[in-house]
Amino acid sequence: MGLPSHVKYVIVGAGIHGLSAAWHLGENLRKSGKGSGKDILVVDKTAIAAGASGIACGVVRNNYFQPAMRRLMAHSVSVWEGDPEAFSYHPVGYMQISPEVMHADVASIYQQQKEIGYPSVFIEGEKDCMKYMQGIFSDWQAKGITSVLHEEKGGYANNTRSIYGLAKKAENEDVRIATGVKVLGFEKDAKGAVKAVVTDKGRIGCDQVIIGAGPWVKQIWDMLELPKAISIKGRDGKMHQDVPMWTFWSLQEGTLGVNPELQRTNDGKMPPVIHVDTDAPLHSDVDGTVITDKLWGIYYKPDFHFGGVQGGAMPFKVPTAPEQVKIDPYGPESPDFIVGDDFAHMWVSALAFCQKRFEGTMPKYKKEPSGGIGSFTADSFPVFDRFCENVYVIADSNHGYKMIGVGKLVADDICGNESDLLRPFRFSRFAEGKLHPTSHSPFPWS
Repeated sequence: MGLPSHVKYVIVGAGIHGLSAAWHLGENLRKSGKGSGKDILVVDKTAIAAGASGIACGVVRNNYFQPAMRRLMAHSVSVWEGDPEAFSYHPVGYMQISPEVMHADVASIYQQQKEIGYPSVFIEGEKDCMKYMQGIFSDWQAKGITSVLHEEKGGYANNTRSIYGLAKKAENEDVRIATGVKVLGFEKDAKGAVKAVVTDKGRIGCDQVIIGAGPWVKQIWDMLELPKAISIKGRDGKMHQDVPMWTFWSLQEGTLGVNPELQRTNDGKMPPVIHVDTDAPLHSDVDGTVITDKLWGIYYKPDFHFGGVQGGAMPFKVPTAPEQVKIDPYGPESPDFIVGDDFAHMWVSALAFCQKRFEGTMPKYKKEPSGGIGSFTADSFPVFDRFCENVYVIADSNHGYKMIGVGKLVADDICGNESDLLRPFRFSRFAEGKLHPTSHSPFPWS
């Protein structure tokens, strides 16, 4: 398909955000009589689902300590539920299983879930937690657990299938998707607004741009000449200068090559997604040595798409300066950001810590490239905002895949219907000190 010389909307990125925004924007334009999906062009330098969305673990949850994140996720869950078949979505639920140091945080999440009508069950106390978990998994044996938050909604989706489902919905609205088109830069007018997207396949004049580039958002950010360092008003009331806008984290995920049916519940059903954090010492399932005596966490689920029990553990911050981090080749093809034997040892030992059925399964860990890299904002939470007059940036800060509903909110905002759900994620929050609260979780995105 030849690129048009001009189109009203150019969307960069054919992943979860770009395609969701394209679908909903096309629908909005059609219903309002102000245009159609023919006014929209999605470009991606590789292919549909070729980036982070295509290798995502696929977990869909509401479990966030931050009220704004919870409300946003509740909205996204409703979009997932809108067409489970098209999105290859499995609404099995989600469980946050935590130690005492996180008890108050999780209790707060439960109370606020009740306030927004998000159904969940909260169990407190080590004895009652063990009883509840063994009522689901007879072999449950995790120690140091004093609270269980069982979200009745949520679950997981199959990554590439869901993205192609989004692509079909966008194309049904007459949106054009051009793959193999790499963005090289932007042309701006005298006021600083973008008047054209420059690609390796030619120049595309446009009226508005939407950026949904996932881990590549920093590259686009730099092309737009946006600040590499920012000022943040801290909780101490002081302005902190020259804070790097972007940080990269290496994601730790893998798959245990067992029959997914192994993880069925006591009643023979497919289980909820399990997330366990604990400060109980973790011992090797191979030789009994202590792997860590610090707070640690894992998540896992049976997944026929991955061919086993798939999940991950805490990411680690990439020490390299953001300007020098090599994002490409991405994901499993990266020579720098794939998980190693240390992850496999820790994660499978943690599975055995949680459930007896996983003891002795280390040899079944799939020795295949896995992992990825995430581009995090200065506070590790998303930024959804306008820049350069007519550029809408969706910077998900690695919260992306589960946020399928953000594209709808952005499309509504562009059409003049701003949602309260987006306001806490404006760029201005940094200078204004309107920061999101942080939890005691070992994960930077919780």
